[in-house]
Amino acid sequence: MAYFLGVDTGGTYTDAVILDDVENRILGKAKALTSRQDLALGIGQAVDAAIAAAGVAVGDVALVSLSTTLATNALVEGQGARVALVFIGFDEGDLGRGGLAEALKGDPVLTLTGGHSHAGTEAAPLDLNALEKGVRALGEEVSGFAVAARFATRNPVHELAAREVIRRVTGRPVTCSHELSANLNGPKRALTAVLNARLIGMIDRLVAACERHLQEVGINAPLMVVRGDGALISAAMVRERPIETILSGPAASIVGARWLTGASDALVSDIGGTTTDVALLRGGLPEIDPQGARVGGFRTMVEAVAMRTTGLGGDSEVHLVTEGLTGGLRLGPRRLIPVSLLAVDHGPMVHAALDRWLSADAVGEMDGRFVVPMGGQRGGLSARELAVLDRIDRPMTMASALTSRLEVAALERLVARGLVMLSGVTPSDAAHVLGRLSAWDGTAAEKALRLIAKRRTGAGERFATGPEGFAEGVVDQLTQQTVDCLLEAAFGEDAGFAGQVPEDLARHPLTGAGLARHRGVVEVSLRLGVPVIGLGASAPSWYGAVGERLGCRMILPEHAGVANAIGAVAGQISQRAQALVSSPAEGRFVAHLARGLEVFPTSLAALEAVEAALVAEASDRARQAGAVDLRVSVARDVREVEIEGRRMFIEAMVTATASGRPRVAR
Repeated sequence: MAYFLGVDTGGTYTDAVILDDVENRILGKAKALTSRQDLALGIGQAVDAAIAAAGVAVGDVALVSLSTTLATNALVEGQGARVALVFIGFDEGDLGRGGLAEALKGDPVLTLTGGHSHAGTEAAPLDLNALEKGVRALGEEVSGFAVAARFATRNPVHELAAREVIRRVTGRPVTCSHELSANLNGPKRALTAVLNARLIGMIDRLVAACERHLQEVGINAPLMVVRGDGALISAAMVRERPIETILSGPAASIVGARWLTGASDALVSDIGGTTTDVALLRGGLPEIDPQGARVGGFRTMVEAVAMRTTGLGGDSEVHLVTEGLTGGLRLGPRRLIPVSLLAVDHGPMVHAALDRWLSADAVGEMDGRFVVPMGGQRGGLSARELAVLDRIDRPMTMASALTSRLEVAALERLVARGLVMLSGVTPSDAAHVLGRLSAWDGTAAEKALRLIAKRRTGAGERFATGPEGFAEGVVDQLTQQTVDCLLEAAFGEDAGFAGQVPEDLARHPLTGAGLARHRGVVEVSLRLGVPVIGLGASAPSWYGAVGERLGCRMILPEHAGVANAIGAVAGQISQRAQALVSSPAEGRFVAHLARGLEVFPTSLAALEAVEAALVAEASDRARQAGAVDLRVSVARDVREVEIEGRRMFIEAMVTATASGRPRVAR
């Protein structure tokens, strides 16, 4: 009997399921709060409860697979560790391309001479002395390094040499851009490498936490991790390339949605604590985004499912819109710890603060907000940021953590670095007030919403007359923003609207009139043409109204709350390797391989050599990822032109893909 254990670690909850691989049914499932400061606690609670519910022995678990939204959430919220970029052969102007400067967020950049030409020949020698001096000075300030060299995908030797120096001098993790993508566009590769370096510590802690608990309870099965394209990868490999786990949770949710419903054509919408992820199933399969995964405003070079990820979830920050006379609400993109959840472990402090704020006639600017220390690497912080961080030695009110308004920016920087989390009013608190949720401290939620409802609009009126009215407003806003997410995805996937901006179409007055079935001189009707599969623990709380608004069938499967964990163990392992063959001169064909450049007299010889090397590389990587029973396919994309009746070879991209099922314990 083969039992598979699926685990999904999200921003709020960690889910676990036990799947019977023979009978293809769920035997047990469980949820636990994600324990940010020690991820092993939440993982352990969920895993142990799921095994107990299934009634299976730990020794019978043959495979463990992990999906996570932690990497996605960090990019959406603009969080992550401080890193340094080693930028080889580029100039300062290249930092402004492809969103690279925004991704760096002020982190240090070491610009060096070096790099290669389009043909893979050295453009300038790599300045190893400047490299060693620079990284030695930065080593204590950063958690890792990203290395990007000009045309490294045509010749990676400068990136490899830089990695060797950085590891020898600092011992810090190093990400080379050519190992993440075989495509051109240096700044975009650099951005992907920066994000990867920023996520290494987070994903390493997650994998280590999972491995630690599995060892403690006696589960000796292989541990796999879901990539952003839905395929599986070994835990060892994902530690080096955590960027591949962005959209891991959403990809797992799509696999889980298909497994749970058998639906062939549908929009899959997964609402978590931090994000809402929407993708389209066509013929039972999702599309792969040809431009690379886009998360948190960054377009990466990571292959992933075509997914729209929006900072909207059950724990999204509730913003009060005070411009104008009527006021309004806006949710996200940042995740807060719900006040009702904070009160579970810190009730006396939370209730005392809420009671004090409610007793005052006016609501202070920081009333209703708390700060919670998270721990982490402190390098690169300013004196003011360090002073604020040292003051936050326990959960406390925001006002207690700050001595002046000048320190607000310092606190925001600590939040962006993931060293501190904010707590405040969220849709989860509103759901507690309305009786839709009851897992946490509903009294604290009621007090927090009563407090924020007392704030004034631009006209001087209160935002709501009481907590229930404010909670209804939050739910209505979440419904509207969810509708916008689904419409954006629908317009983006509908070929009839190609070339249009989906965001503009989703919010166009005619779209709103169509959803409202406007009847006047002009009659307008609009609805979704496919059903929506609603996933996530809180989906039943929100998605009924969403389906009514969109005029479509809403599918809420029985195990919707653990769909990601189900999808984590329903995937296959797949590894891909790519290389280019170019022709810089007649009769000269260059194979751009990972081991360097090789020259051949004919295009056929070069293509055959590249194909053999890539088949070996992809197969080896698939085996390292834990695959058995490999299937290998090869594709050649050859570009030729006809000149005076002769076919001339320009270049060719060769891709080898090795796929197989996960190796299970015996």
